Amino acid sequence: MGQTITEKIFSEHAGKTVHAGEIVRVPIDMVIGNDITTPISIRAFEESGAAKLANPDGFSIVLDHFIPAKDIASANQARISRDFAKKHRMKHFFDEKDMGIEHALLPEKGLVVPGDVIIGADSHTCTHGALGAFSTGMGSTDLAFAMMTGGNWFKVPESIRVVLHGKPGPFTTGKDIILEVIRMIGVDGALYRTLEFTGDTIGHLSMDDRFSMCNMAIEAGAKSGIVAVDEITEAFLADKTLAREPKIHYSDPDAEYVQTIEIDVDTLEPVIAYPFLPSNGHSLSQAVADGIKIDQAFIGSCTNGRLSDLRIAAKILEGKTVHEDVRLIVTPGTQRILREATKLGYIDTIVDAGGVVSNPTCGACLGGYMGILGDNEVAVSTTNRNFVGRMGSRSSKVYLANSAVAAASAVTGYIADPADIE
Repeated sequence: MGQTITEKIFSEHAGKTVHAGEIVRVPIDMVIGNDITTPISIRAFEESGAAKLANPDGFSIVLDHFIPAKDIASANQARISRDFAKKHRMKHFFDEKDMGIEHALLPEKGLVVPGDVIIGADSHTCTHGALGAFSTGMGSTDLAFAMMTGGNWFKVPESIRVVLHGKPGPFTTGKDIILEVIRMIGVDGALYRTLEFTGDTIGHLSMDDRFSMCNMAIEAGAKSGIVAVDEITEAFLADKTLAREPKIHYSDPDAEYVQTIEIDVDTLEPVIAYPFLPSNGHSLSQAVADGIKIDQAFIGSCTNGRLSDLRIAAKILEGKTVHEDVRLIVTPGTQRILREATKLGYIDTIVDAGGVVSNPTCGACLGGYMGILGDNEVAVSTTNRNFVGRMGSRSSKVYLANSAVAAASAVTGYIADPADIE
């Protein structure tokens, strides 16, 4: 019986052939913590009596949710991770000195590699599957166990094959593809399964698109999302010093899938997820017809804070002005993205149009800071969740969209088609 790419990754790590449904304990290549979840892991680690990390080079802490600290509590929370990193002489500790949102920063640093098994105490750890790795979110105590032992237990997930056909239109992105998948199967349609993205469309998608798709696999309930390595992946990795040798795996032609989903991407419009679920997807045409007035447009997060997002936003905003009733907040995913966008003139264009650019942070996405919504306010956002109260007040509303739509909407004051204002 053939194997999926996910089964092959687990087989290689387990040292034996395994298939979906089996429970295995395997070594973990990279454990990822952040300023919210890591202190819980540290407490469990220390209470266990552990004296050292099992795999110090395979553990990264990225302070990205409330950094720079928004208040005394977040400052004290961050200090727990800082003190631990210093005590254990951690090589991969990132704060204000080299900051970024964890799921944008670690691929940029070469710390996640094809063929890896990766865990993080953050649900959007599945982002890294875009590099042909198995990557998933776990709880803080699971992280502590991996810190102590270098491994963990997994149930090898079944896979859903998502076959994508055709070339995307000029304003259709990876974000729209994953929103369409979630619309089709619902927020629990891939529960404890892997979404494996395949088809000829993949060759038309940048790494940024692929990161967005895998990032939101969790919003369909998936354990992970994954895209096999190809020339585009190799080009992304070419200028990086990788933490490990890549291990490249591909699904066999006779691999077994529990479901196959097919999408004609060449006819897919940008998708807008209405409140209050990522699965509440509607076409951009419908959203424009509905005349949805907004108070805030947000471009950023681990889903859409990459250079291509800032590029398309700047292209749309060139020579235009943000609507007088709208706040436009842009959050680059990392300092490197911010610096590159500055060199290319994107930041000047965004600021000249009336937008504000923040430091890299998860703050607005989770309703923490740097873009909280007030009572009854409406936002169009490139983030990944639009649950009740996700970005602020419980009476606020969040419409999920790609960066082109968010930028166009910032100009018009309503959810807008970027093709109409170019």
